[in-house]
Amino acid sequence: MAVGKEIRGKIKSVENTKKITKAMEMVAASKMRKAQDRMRAARPYSDKIRNIATNLAEANPEYTHPFLVKQDASKTVGIIVVTTDKGLCGGLNTNALRVLTNKMRELEGQNLKIETVAIGNKGFGFLNRVGAKVVSHVTQIGDTPHLEKLIGPVKVLLDAYQEGRLDAVYVVYNKFVNTMRQEATLEQLLPLGAGRMKSERTRPTWDYIYEPDAQSVIDDLLLRYVEALIYQAVAENLASEQSARMVAMKAASDNAGNVISELRLVYNKTRQAAITKELSEIVAGAAAV
Repeated sequence: MAVGKEIRGKIKSVENTKKITKAMEMVAASKMRKAQDRMRAARPYSDKIRNIATNLAEANPEYTHPFLVKQDASKTVGIIVVTTDKGLCGGLNTNALRVLTNKMRELEGQNLKIETVAIGNKGFGFLNRVGAKVVSHVTQIGDTPHLEKLIGPVKVLLDAYQEGRLDAVYVVYNKFVNTMRQEATLEQLLPLGAGRMKSERTRPTWDYIYEPDAQSVIDDLLLRYVEALIYQAVAENLASEQSARMVAMKAASDNAGNVISELRLVYNKTRQAAITKELSEIVAGAAAV
């Protein structure tokens, strides 16, 4: 029964794997709820600050912030890549990196240079493998993102755009739709006028009283708005990560159960065949006597 012993060993191994994937599924489900609550809590803030920033920008036509100005002189584009630090979350990172690759090919076809910022270990490793220029990166952000840790690396691209060394800044991340669906998203972060703020221009503008002055208020508010967009992208990606990991681990647990059932069937057939063979030998021996 050497074959039967080998099959029993495989069954035991798959059972141990199933225990691990089941535990990881439960952990991901717990983290997913917290990540979704954090993401949903950030959405109203992001929408409100967008409205205020739009109204302020339109109420002061005499001053235009650099984030609102379209530039075409440097022939260089910045891309912020938001991925996960860990794997075992299905095709989540693959989908985002595929969108990134298509955009990079498009930009290279236009003879544009690319500078990137990696948020997350998977994206950082991918950018190094393809030979992209990584100007800064941040990894191991944990389950709770902190803006203080994110804004430092991203500020390299923001300052470069403000100084006119970049024509545009894009962000790639996974947008959370629901537990079963996450969309790899590419959005233009800068200039703001060509992206998210455009949809608000049909609304009436307001007149404001500024302290200390309009330029200082608009500068600080638009910077805070861009930071809010980056934080929202990271929060969306974290919620997508936990959802994708929960689904992937559930599928792994189900597949492990199917494998165990198939191995047990093979084991029982092998055991029955061995017993039948022994009985046949006993009967044959008795008949010969």
